Amino acid sequence: MKIYGSYTSPFVRHCRIALLETDIPCEFIETDAVQSAQICPTKKVPMLIDGDLTLTDSSSILRYLRQKAGTPFMDDIQDFELFNMTNTVMDACVNIFFLEKLDQITEEKSSYISRQKARVLSGLEALNQTELNAQLPLSDGLMRLACFLDWGIYRDRIDLKKLTNLTRLLDVARTDKHFIKTAPPIDG
Repeated sequence: MKIYGSYTSPFVRHCRIALLETDIPCEFIETDAVQSAQICPTKKVPMLIDGDLTLTDSSSILRYLRQKAGTPFMDDIQDFELFNMTNTVMDACVNIFFLEKLDQITEEKSSYISRQKARVLSGLEALNQTELNAQLPLSDGLMRLACFLDWGIYRDRIDLKKLTNLTRLLDVARTDKHFIKTAPPIDG
């Protein structure tokens, strides 16, 4: 089994954490945006290949890894909603990051970016209002949120100063050995 991805992607990080949690042997192949556009039909990471099976989304990869390990994936509807809401906010934040970084398109030049920034802010506020059971081991919904928050801080995309529930969750996640092991590189 091989998984393609970058060390900085929060989507890939969640999959790497699941691999560590489940002890499933897998080769990690570092891939950048140019390479992923060449090898993955969706032109993104992560991508998992296990024999004849190819999965191109972190959600299906996580489900596959959990099933392969004989553990449940998203049995609780509230955790599933948290996972999906986090994905929506994270997608918006990642889109903004790449539009600004690669194309130098700023909020002043794009109403789309303005809407995405508003989505990130309102989404973070709503996530902060959610009752988060921040204790180890974290559920997949909470781990997805923690991966996003850590990436958002790493890329200087979000500020958690007034978001105490999210700060508390991230503090707990940063004590998890797999979360620590998969942290993005300092120079990334």
